[in-house]
Amino acid sequence: MCGKGKGMEPIVLFLYVYMFVLGTCIASFINVVIYRLPLGLNFVEGRSFCPKCHKTLKAYDMIPVFSWFLLRGKCRFCKEPISLRYPAIEFVGGVLAVLCFYRYGIDWMTLISFVFSMILLTICMIDYDTMIIPNGLVICCLIVAIVSVPFLDLSLMDRIIGFFIISVPLYIMNLIIPDCFGGGDIKLLAVSGLLMGWINVLIGMFIAVLIAGIYAGYLLLTHRIDRKGHIAFGPYICFGVFVALLYGQELFKWYLSLFGL
Repeated sequence: MCGKGKGMEPIVLFLYVYMFVLGTCIASFINVVIYRLPLGLNFVEGRSFCPKCHKTLKAYDMIPVFSWFLLRGKCRFCKEPISLRYPAIEFVGGVLAVLCFYRYGIDWMTLISFVFSMILLTICMIDYDTMIIPNGLVICCLIVAIVSVPFLDLSLMDRIIGFFIISVPLYIMNLIIPDCFGGGDIKLLAVSGLLMGWINVLIGMFIAVLIAGIYAGYLLLTHRIDRKGHIAFGPYICFGVFVALLYGQELFKWYLSLFGL
């Protein structure tokens, strides 16, 4: 880990700043993917544009986080409000990058966890908006899982068990109670288990269920949904998986220590 001493070396501080800026820049592109992918639009080619007036944005209108404040939250051309969500996602991207670097330091796992976290951020927001997890993003997670094999100290059996340990029970539950879980949720948990192993994916799922359960309970108590209502589970999976990827082993050891093990 980095930055845990009494002081922080200038080079380490520079790396933290670099990671934050990199994260905001990647998250700026993720904003494009979040908007265009569900609409079937090309998110690789073509300049960014205002979704209200469709005017092509200038480079200085797309500085992550800062442009929103410089423009006072409005489009330069049509003066329509720009959602605060755009700079918020960019800021979160920067924070995720910093957390990955803090956890793994100068290591290949920083890059792997950072890329995976950016995909999770994309999945989180698209599922929140549409309650759909695109297969293409799940495939991206699968690619990261495969690339991670030489860099993450996990046995092949840990990964294989991780792939099936949650996805298979959820799939069987879906057969018994149709649509109790989305197919995208099941596939995301499968590839996450392949990346992290069975212990970490169980921890990630536990965190997801705990937080989603609390939120669903709140919605029920405030009568915002009924008992047959659905919420997007993907964002909670993404959060739980990210936490488990960074600190799953520490959480597992802490849990065992509660029982004196």
